[in-house]
Amino acid sequence: MPVGFTEGLSFDHTRTNWTGDGPRPLSWTMWYPAVDSANEVLATEHPIFRLHPIAPDAALKNAGKPHPLVLLSHGSGGVTFGLEWLAHRLAKSGFVALAVNHHGHTGIETYRPEGYLCLWERAADLTALLDDRTWRAKLGGQVTDCAFVAGFSAGAYTAMLIAGARVLYSQFEPENPVKSPIRGPREFPDVADHLPRLIQENEAFRTSWNRRRDDFRDDRVKAALVLAPARSVLGFSHDSLRSISRPIHVVSGDADKTAPAAEFGAWLHRHVANSKFSILKGGVDHYDFLSEPTAQGLRLIPDFEMADGLDRRTLHDEVARLAIEFFENARPRTR
Repeated sequence: MPVGFTEGLSFDHTRTNWTGDGPRPLSWTMWYPAVDSANEVLATEHPIFRLHPIAPDAALKNAGKPHPLVLLSHGSGGVTFGLEWLAHRLAKSGFVALAVNHHGHTGIETYRPEGYLCLWERAADLTALLDDRTWRAKLGGQVTDCAFVAGFSAGAYTAMLIAGARVLYSQFEPENPVKSPIRGPREFPDVADHLPRLIQENEAFRTSWNRRRDDFRDDRVKAALVLAPARSVLGFSHDSLRSISRPIHVVSGDADKTAPAAEFGAWLHRHVANSKFSILKGGVDHYDFLSEPTAQGLRLIPDFEMADGLDRRTLHDEVARLAIEFFENARPRTR
């Protein structure tokens, strides 16, 4: 089945951007099942990732019923193409995969401390995309109103929020009793030091910060695939995790140094009753969950290198198989 591809820019007019001078941008990328006659071409090479062939702006394949939708959420400082490997495989299996670059927390923009500190806005991005008609109009075909979600690292946090987890403490707020050993992630190592200034000076930040404990659940999201959850999940309210009723599948790597499975994936699984936990074996590290890197990508980010004996495509095939089986089993059944 050819894989169609398109991208666009939407806006959430209910929220401002981080400078407070316009609506919040939603830059999105979509992979989907294309009509059989669509011509696939090699995608323009991304500077960091190797990409699969696509049929740009091809017509959506008519399946006789709405295609299932999967929302994708990238990791800290990432981009939509970081999960291209999963999106492409989902599209091959009949899903529409819709990914968003999270404003202020994405590599397509200048990093902003606001985006790194206010991770809950990422969940609101996914809800805004579900409400948005722009991408549906551009696709020009039937897609379900409900959705599944898959997120990697900070995207795993996003997936849990939209599934019903609620923030008790943000990772870097001083009142958090679970003290982080770092002041920020590798992309923004001193982000915690910006918090006092932003609370005092930035109205857009202060508005977001004051709603960090709001409920970001969206009942249209029926299941969540949670890839390599990291330390931020420890700030979730235990009561909110216990109340989650939709299926959750947590997947961690056995050699993840950034987000050790025993510390974070296992912790999340213990606190979410309706969850499944898989640990991928063989030396699977954090960045193995990202798309296959180019030579330039390996030079820029040496952690993209995999352990001896591991093959990224084989690993991605395995995770995609888990994802497709999980989402198929969670699909609402019509009579």
